[in-house]
Amino acid sequence: MKLLHVDASPKSERSNSRALARHFVACLREQKVALDIDYLDLAQNPPAHIDESFTIAAYTPSVQRTAAMEQALAASTALCQRVLDADAFLFAMPMHNFSYPSVFKAFIDNIIRAELTYVVGSSGQYIGLLTQQKTLFITTRGTDMRAGMPLSDMDALTPSLKAAFGFIGIQNPEFVNAQPTQFAATEEREKALQRARIQLSDVARKWAKEQISS
Repeated sequence: MKLLHVDASPKSERSNSRALARHFVACLREQKVALDIDYLDLAQNPPAHIDESFTIAAYTPSVQRTAAMEQALAASTALCQRVLDADAFLFAMPMHNFSYPSVFKAFIDNIIRAELTYVVGSSGQYIGLLTQQKTLFITTRGTDMRAGMPLSDMDALTPSLKAAFGFIGIQNPEFVNAQPTQFAATEEREKALQRARIQLSDVARKWAKEQISS
């Protein structure tokens, strides 16, 4: 399994999302899943935010692009190829102000590309091309946003991820959300992380079983 593992936390060793992602990878290895990991740390290698030259080039049909346009898209095109080459995705990130970190927004903007990760059908419908990849989002939230909690309706992260990745073909991503990890007593924070670790072990077993049966 070629796994594209993307970390988006600005923290390093203090990052809960990074630690949980490492735990998931360890769980996959325990399940004897053969892994070829393509690792991307967005904090260390942030994609460029899109600008005017990128936008003009991206919406120009590939056969009409100039060399300068292709250069403006080069980093994005390379990133799209890494996405297309993967069998599975592991995206780990904290929630920042109810959504994802800005570097992950830049990542999304760079990989939603016409003719690469989606195409427009003959009747004008959008067709995502990433239909086979397993996908796991690991998120950490400072407060508890589970159903029934006071701030549950302020989670803009989950629907945005579903919309963006659904557009390029991913219809059933899995989510493991650790919450609360900041604005709670130490005991509650540890319980949240332990719940997430248990869920990640379950997802790893599921992926391993699906790989054997495929």
